[in-house]
Amino acid sequence: MTEMLNQKEMKVIVFQLMDKEYAISVDVVQSIEKMLSISRVPKTPSYVKGVLNLRGVVTPIVDLRARFGLAGKEMDDSTRIIIVTLEDYDVGLIVDAANDVLDIPVESIESQPEVVGSVEVDFISGVAKVEKRLLVMLNLDKVLEPIKRVTSDDL
Repeated sequence: MTEMLNQKEMKVIVFQLMDKEYAISVDVVQSIEKMLSISRVPKTPSYVKGVLNLRGVVTPIVDLRARFGLAGKEMDDSTRIIIVTLEDYDVGLIVDAANDVLDIPVESIESQPEVVGSVEVDFISGVAKVEKRLLVMLNLDKVLEPIKRVTSDDL
């Protein structure tokens, strides 16, 4: 967030889950892949769909619908895996569709709205109003905190 304050615009990847549009900084995105074969891993949380060997790197894959407690959906041609890098590890995020790459003015990002009882509220860093669109800015550190903890314990 401190880095965002020093910039006038922020480049984001916009993706969709159910009827909402979410955004994450393009700086953490390594690639966007079509749905690939995922190897299940026993004793992982239900939102961890398994691992993927992507160009020689074994990457855990998180279903964001399951992570947010949303209803499941069959994978289709628009389903994508967004590969993100946080600190020194990669994680794939299963999303319904990856829609756009946008430059959004930093001043259009507002604090998250206070929504009592929403599971997602911990995962939101803000909301951006871009023309008629409302983009939910994800706090990937919070979303992927359990993944990070498991990875750190393994070292």
